[in-house]
Amino acid sequence: MNPVVVRNVKIGEGMPKICVPIVGTTREEILEMANEIIKVPADMVEWRVDFYESVFEIQKVVKLLKDLREILGELPILFTFRTRKEGGEKELNSKAYTLLYKMVIESGLVDLIDVEVFSMNDAVRSILDNAHKHGVKVIGSNHDFEKTPNKDELVQKLFYMQQVGADIVKIAVMPTCEEDVLTLLEATRHMVKNGGTCPLVTMSMSGMGVVSRMAGELFGSSITFGMVKNASAPGQIDTRDLKNILELMHKSLSQ
Repeated sequence: MNPVVVRNVKIGEGMPKICVPIVGTTREEILEMANEIIKVPADMVEWRVDFYESVFEIQKVVKLLKDLREILGELPILFTFRTRKEGGEKELNSKAYTLLYKMVIESGLVDLIDVEVFSMNDAVRSILDNAHKHGVKVIGSNHDFEKTPNKDELVQKLFYMQQVGADIVKIAVMPTCEEDVLTLLEATRHMVKNGGTCPLVTMSMSGMGVVSRMAGELFGSSITFGMVKNASAPGQIDTRDLKNILELMHKSLSQ
């Protein structure tokens, strides 16, 4: 696995990096959350812009990004518009999605973007090329809030996202039983051991899957999502608790 370095944060090496999502709807809520995040042990921040009430006004998005950068300093910012199809708050067609990402990429204010590889299939190539042209890393993602596909399908999706040029590949799935959690972990480990060259981010959602958010260093997932006040997906736990668990796991694995 080749680590990805963003603002001195090395993703894909050592303990999983803690990413804290911002899910406010108003400018005031978003900036308040950013000020809370700088008080906790976060390695990076995800702005879930689909929660933002003015997301369709791109100039307001860019202006707010400037304010976030001032508050967050050197914390890497991951910019994400999650579509309804993959568990998000709003919907964008491919053309509008591409334009939003183009403006954000070219603003120079974000370090990473999340691109839904399968939902935005026809726009992926142009977004990836533009991001890489401007030094922005891409997390290729896929989310299933209803079920956990079988191991072969999960592995196939991970390899496809790597093949199209994502710097980091991410899959989040919903377990319906304990075996589904094991399926996700097995797929993660298979990718790591059988040709995965970029960092992985995998998680089994809800309380049933919370172990997948803690055991990334053992199975091969490089980023885990913790919350401050509000979660962006089922199963996220408090960032401070998550940090303690990750440090305990790291200490145990180092013995």
